[in-house]
Amino acid sequence: MAMQERRRLWSRRRKRSRRQLRASERPLLTVYRSSKHIYAQIVDPLTGKTITGASTRSPAVREGLKNTQDVEAAKKVGAAIAQLARDRKIKKVSFNRNGFVFTGRVKALADAAREGGLNF
Repeated sequence: MAMQERRRLWSRRRKRSRRQLRASERPLLTVYRSSKHIYAQIVDPLTGKTITGASTRSPAVREGLKNTQDVEAAKKVGAAIAQLARDRKIKKVSFNRNGFVFTGRVKALADAAREGGLNF
């Protein structure tokens, strides 16, 4: 499959999932997965501003990781974003997978965030 085709399909999935979340008044837990890192941020849906965020690039998360592109790293990011949300008294969020398929690193991040106390 050509790169343009993959990008087009990802864009369609992304728009479709965003359309379903548009009506939500809860903060959005948005995930972005690149080939080397994974990022998670909590966004206020009314203003569109980022409340907090964590990624495999942040020093607190990166500490002790051998690899930033595996499931263990995603679990650590999920736990970190849950802790940051708890610090800001956020308990309920809507999960925005951002067009990425809910398997592997995305699922590991979501499961770790749920274990950390976030409800979605």
